[in-house]
Amino acid sequence: MQPLRVGVCGLGTVAQGVLEVLARNADLIERRAGRRIVVTRVASRRARTEVDLRGATFSLDVADIPGHPDVDVVVELIGGDGLAVELISSALECGKPVVTANKAAIARHGDRLRETAQRQGVALNFEAAVAGGIPIIASLTQGLAANRIDWLAGIINGTSNFILTGMSDGGADFASALAEAQRLGYAEADPTFDVEGIDAAHKLAILCALAFDTGFRFDAVYTEGISRITPEDIEYARRLGYRIKHLGIARRTVAGVEARVHPTLVPDTHLVANVNGVMNAVLVHGDATGSTLFYGAGAGGLPTASAVVADLVEIARATRCAAPPPAYPAPLEAPAMLPIEAATSAHYLRIPSLDRPGVFARVATLLSERDISIESALQRAQAIHAESQNAWVPIVIVTQPVAERVIQEAVAAVQALPDVVGEVVRIRVEDLADA
Repeated sequence: MQPLRVGVCGLGTVAQGVLEVLARNADLIERRAGRRIVVTRVASRRARTEVDLRGATFSLDVADIPGHPDVDVVVELIGGDGLAVELISSALECGKPVVTANKAAIARHGDRLRETAQRQGVALNFEAAVAGGIPIIASLTQGLAANRIDWLAGIINGTSNFILTGMSDGGADFASALAEAQRLGYAEADPTFDVEGIDAAHKLAILCALAFDTGFRFDAVYTEGISRITPEDIEYARRLGYRIKHLGIARRTVAGVEARVHPTLVPDTHLVANVNGVMNAVLVHGDATGSTLFYGAGAGGLPTASAVVADLVEIARATRCAAPPPAYPAPLEAPAMLPIEAATSAHYLRIPSLDRPGVFARVATLLSERDISIESALQRAQAIHAESQNAWVPIVIVTQPVAERVIQEAVAAVQALPDVVGEVVRIRVEDLADA
């Protein structure tokens, strides 16, 4: 067969990785795909003369790629949800398959893009958009296709995981751990997308669409970052038998699907609690398989390029066999996406209170009045409150699972106690058990 001719939009780290992987493993890829895969054209908004294009023609006009007659498949690696979405749409409208690593484009515009792809009878593949080299998209749509997915949870942002690992293992505060991540190139100069959970929320929206047929609903994902996590909370969590991880969690309930990204206490014996550094892990619970853990490099040029090339191989196989692209039609009635108030989980509370008799009892009473049971508690050494010079202690509590709206009311009541001298810290707790 004639080679599958690929046009690449973008020439950053991932695009360079795609060129390298296709060249390094050309014979192996050809055998697996059934035909050669060749990059014929590359376009970027600025030239990179130091990059070996391996025979591809370069252009500064990225808009030229989708309709070019020498291109059979468009690979979009620009990122963002502006020009990139226009390029993806243009290629699909031209009847050309698209491969993208663009999580923002899929999370925010996935329904419209997927409808265009299905109308035109071409593939829209985005394995590289979630968890880098981990084949989680293929696992959900193929390997676990026979399962009703009950829930999934994962570490899907390596930057946040690196920062929390540095705080946990090295005792650094958030600012120091972030600075180290930036020094090593794991965090951008403006780290907001990573540390405030936006990147993870994009990815979770994609996983929800595939696992629960919700459609791509980034707007419905509750998002909370890690910038308020302190070394004290990490140490108290450790004493209670937990580690703090930044998780994306989605769960099917009778009322609908909850989707949330936030710091989470995870039992220190759980595999997810021991995923450290920039690594990613996704835990999926299906009704037939039980829990399945996917672990690996969640970012980086070559791991992400591996996922891009895997999508190209799938497209090459489909066109070789004249098979139509897989269709994932939306259900007749998509499940509701639930607000965070509908979620239920256990909670870690750190309550800075004056060191007086009866304070713990008053806190326990406020919780008990709302049917909130205490799973475990710590009362640490006293310190001196800066303004009043009164002695105070942190009361640390882990509750049994409770509805979000109930714990919000309880925390407000505790915060109003005259003995509480600072902001009550609340972090959700998940055991990630099969039940």
